[in-house]
Amino acid sequence: MLDGDSFTGASRKGNVDKLPSHSALYKEYEYKRIDHRPSAEINMPHVSPLQRALIPCVLLLLSISAAAEQVDFELQGLDGKNYRLSDYRGKWVLVNYWATWCPPCREELPELEVFHNNHKDNDAVVLGVAMERIEMPRLKAFVDEQFLSYPILLTKPTARTELGRVPGLPTSFLVNPEGELVARQVGPVTLEDLEGFIDNKDNKGEE
Repeated sequence: MLDGDSFTGASRKGNVDKLPSHSALYKEYEYKRIDHRPSAEINMPHVSPLQRALIPCVLLLLSISAAAEQVDFELQGLDGKNYRLSDYRGKWVLVNYWATWCPPCREELPELEVFHNNHKDNDAVVLGVAMERIEMPRLKAFVDEQFLSYPILLTKPTARTELGRVPGLPTSFLVNPEGELVARQVGPVTLEDLEGFIDNKDNKGEE
C-alpha cells in the first residue's frame, strides 16, 4: 500500500489532492529534525496491483482545483545575494527544497540542472533551497562538485515554508508565470515530469 503526496495541484488554503508518490524511496529519508506527522496512508481496496502501479504514471501531475493565489518569499543565496520569488514573474519557477545528506535529493539534481539550463533563458528556472544546517564552505564545495548552475538559497530546517508544508525531502513546488502556486511534489521529480506538466498547462492556456 502506498502513501505520500505526488506532484499534485496545490493551494495554500489546504486544497491539495493527495496521490501515491511515484517514488517511495524518499520516505526512508524524511526530514527527522522537524516535527511533523507522516502523510496519512491511502487506502485503495478496489485497485489491483497493476492499476496501482500505473496510477502515479498517469496521474503524476494535476492542476489545482481551487483558485490559485500569488506567493512570494525572499531568501539569501549561497552567493550572498538576496533572491525574491517575485523577481521571476513571467517565468515558471520550480522551488526545490533539498539537503546534501538526502540520497533522493542528490538523485534528482542532474534532472533539475538540465531543466534549468534548457529553460532559464526562456520560460522557466529552478531555485534550490538547501534546508539543513551546514557550513557554507562545505555546501559550496558540494554544489561545485555537482556542477549546479541554478541559484542555491539558504533556509533553516522547518516543517512549513511560505509555499506550504514540507513533509519530507526532497519537496518541490511549482509556481506559474503569474506567481501562483500550482503544484507540489514530495519525492524526486524528473525532467520529463516538469516539461510535460508545463507543456500541458501552456497548451491549455492557448485554447
